[in-house]
Amino acid sequence: MEGSFELWVMCGSFVLLLVLGVPVAFAIGLSSVATVLAADLPVAVVFQKMVGGMQVFSFLAIPFFIFAGELMLHGGIAERIVTFANRLVGHVRGGLGMSNVLGCTLFGGVAGSPLADVSAMGSVMIPLMKREGYDADYAVNVTTHAALVGALMPTSHNLIIYVLATAGIAAVSVFNLILACLLPALFLTLANLVAAYAVARKRGYPTHGAFPGWRPVFAALLAALPGLLVIVIILGGILSGVFTATESAATAVCWALIVTGIAYRSLSWRGFLAACAKACKTTGVVLLLIGISSAFGYFMALYEVPQKTGDWLQQLSGNQSWLIFLWVNVLLFLLGTFLDMAATILICTPIFLPICMKAGMDPTQFGVVMLLNCALGLNTPPVGSTQFVGCAIGGVSVGQVMRSIAPFYGALLVTLLAVTYVPMLSLGLPAWVGG
Repeated sequence: MEGSFELWVMCGSFVLLLVLGVPVAFAIGLSSVATVLAADLPVAVVFQKMVGGMQVFSFLAIPFFIFAGELMLHGGIAERIVTFANRLVGHVRGGLGMSNVLGCTLFGGVAGSPLADVSAMGSVMIPLMKREGYDADYAVNVTTHAALVGALMPTSHNLIIYVLATAGIAAVSVFNLILACLLPALFLTLANLVAAYAVARKRGYPTHGAFPGWRPVFAALLAALPGLLVIVIILGGILSGVFTATESAATAVCWALIVTGIAYRSLSWRGFLAACAKACKTTGVVLLLIGISSAFGYFMALYEVPQKTGDWLQQLSGNQSWLIFLWVNVLLFLLGTFLDMAATILICTPIFLPICMKAGMDPTQFGVVMLLNCALGLNTPPVGSTQFVGCAIGGVSVGQVMRSIAPFYGALLVTLLAVTYVPMLSLGLPAWVGG
C-alpha cells in the first residue's frame, strides 16, 4: 500500500523515541525528519510546516494566559483563597480536604494551569494537612485531583490550543468551549468533594472547630474576590463583545498585575521576574510543540492516519457510536499517560475528532472530553507531572499515593463518562447563552 512504509517509519520512530526517554517535542521533530527522509522529500518541508504552524495571531493568547497564571501564582492569591475555603467548609469532617478541593478549584480558575495549582495550593495545604493529622497520601491525592479542574477553566491556555488544533476540521468557538467546560468543571469539583469526604469519613479524620459564621466567610470572600474576578472579566468581556479571546488574555495579565501589585501589594520584584522567566520558558515549550506538531500533523494527514484509525475503530466497535466513544477515551487516556497535555491535544485532535464527529459527537463536546483525558494523564505515571509535584511537596512516594488513588480517580472517570455520554452537560450552557 502506497505510503505504508513511511507511515510505519513515522509511528515506529515516534514510539521508539518516547520509550528511550527522548523529550516529547524532540521525539515528534525527529520522527518527522525520519518520515521526510523515508519519503525522499526535502528536509525543508519540516521547517516550513513548523514555521507556518506558529505564525497564527490567535497564538498570542497562549503566552498571555500563561503569564497571567504565573503572576497569580507568585502574587499571593493562593493564601486568600485558602482562608476563604477553610472558613466555608473547614468545620466539616475532613474539612481541610474539602477546603483543599474548593481552594484548588478557585485558584485553578484564576491560574488556568493544573501544575501551577498544585505548586501554589499544595505548598500551602499539604504541609498544613499533615500537621493536622491527615495522611500524606490523602493530602496529595486531594490536591492533585482537585487541581485538574484548572484545565477546564477560562484562563486555561489548553482551551486555546484545542481550538487551534481543530482548524480545517471543524469550526469551534473559544467562547463556546469556555462555556462548555464550566458545568463539567463544577461536576468534577462536586465529585472531588464527595471523594474527599468519603475517604475522610472512612479514615476517621476529625472536624476542625465550629462554623465561624457567615460574616467571617463573606470577609474572606471579599479579600479573595479581586483575584477571582479575572474569570468574570474574561467571560463578561467576550460575551459582551468588548474584546476577543486574545484580547481577554492580555486583559487578564493587566488585571493580574493590578491585583497582585496594587490591590494586594504581594507581588515582589523578585516574584515578578520569576513569573516572567517561567512564562517565557513555558511559552517557548508550548510554541515549539505547536510548530513541530504542525509538521507531524501534515504527515498524518498525508498518510491518512485519521481515516485508517477511524476504519479500524469502526470494525472494532461494530460501528456503534457508544463503543467508538469508549475506545477513543481509552486511547486518549493511554496516550495521555506518555505525552504532555499540549502534545496530546495537538497530535490526537486531528486523528480522533473526525472519528467522533462521524459518530455523532459535537466538536465542542469532544474538546471537553479531550481536556478531561489529558487531565487524567497529568495524574498518571510515567508522565504524571502534577502527581510528581504533589508527591515531592508531600514527601511521599508515587507508589504509596497510587495505592489509595481509586476514589479520586473514580471521581474523574465518572465526570469523563458523564461528559462523553450526556451531551447537554457540556453543550447545554453554550446552547442556552447562544439561544
